[in-house]
Amino acid sequence: MRAVVLGEGGQLAVREVSLEDAGPGEALVRVLVAGICSTDLELRRGYMGFQGVPGHEFVGRVERAPAGHETLLGKRVVGEINAACGQCETCARGLPRHCPRRTVLGILGRSGAMAELLWLPAGNLREVPDVLATDRALFTEPVAAAYEVLEQVAVRGKRVLVMGAGKLGGLVAQVLALAGASVTVVGRHERLLVPLAEAGISVTASVESLPPRSFPMIVEATGQPEGFERALGLVEPRGTIVLKSTCASARPLNLAPVVIDEVTVIGSRCGPFEPSLAALAAGRLSPESTIDARFELDDASSAFDEASRPGIRKVVLDISS
Repeated sequence: MRAVVLGEGGQLAVREVSLEDAGPGEALVRVLVAGICSTDLELRRGYMGFQGVPGHEFVGRVERAPAGHETLLGKRVVGEINAACGQCETCARGLPRHCPRRTVLGILGRSGAMAELLWLPAGNLREVPDVLATDRALFTEPVAAAYEVLEQVAVRGKRVLVMGAGKLGGLVAQVLALAGASVTVVGRHERLLVPLAEAGISVTASVESLPPRSFPMIVEATGQPEGFERALGLVEPRGTIVLKSTCASARPLNLAPVVIDEVTVIGSRCGPFEPSLAALAAGRLSPESTIDARFELDDASSAFDEASRPGIRKVVLDISS
């Protein structure tokens, strides 16, 4: 099958690769479309030391299903990206996304979605409702990551600053606003801020215009290693910072302000697919409008270059018809 392969030093190539053997309970999915997100760009810069087939945002169609999951055959699906062992203490505690033996689609120990075919446990797959167009369904995973914030922190009636208006930050802002938060977004690119402003969300292009130590809650989604330090200067004493950025590069941190101001810091990663799919199917979110470019699989290198340009939102790989 044809696949994008990320090699040493961030080299990308599209070539024929062998389809891996299926694991227990796994379904074979033919990928229709795959999205390039900020994590994929960081993988290319060396994050996680990943080499192989990247990609974890996808919509596909099930070609082969294990026993007990035959109703998935032929269905359009999206997939939870963490494949847990299901047997360890962490899984027994209901935390499969944190299973120490897990593989993660296109990120850790598992070939990803920028390929014609992929394997995922059938239990990870979620059927895409007929009313939900493929392009909108492609955003299920990042919208779920935005909904994870609601699983971790109560936001209704709270003033929240979202730092970063890009691929994830814009979705987080919209999800929090739908949940009843009073949201302000700070970002560097006007073309990313304008749609949020049109949706009734307060926006600014200047961090300096924000009063220091004034926000009870901040979601840091800049994708920049200095983002946390800037958030510390804006969160109020005993406030909360939710971290969404994952960066390949490291930065020294002075954590004294966390102690002095008694700031709560929460890491936030993957989230629940069910509310994500429901919101997308109901039209409460329409992120397909942020698709800025589409490329064929063989043009993946150009697609990554385009996705890396400042101010670019979603770039999509069309893989199968």
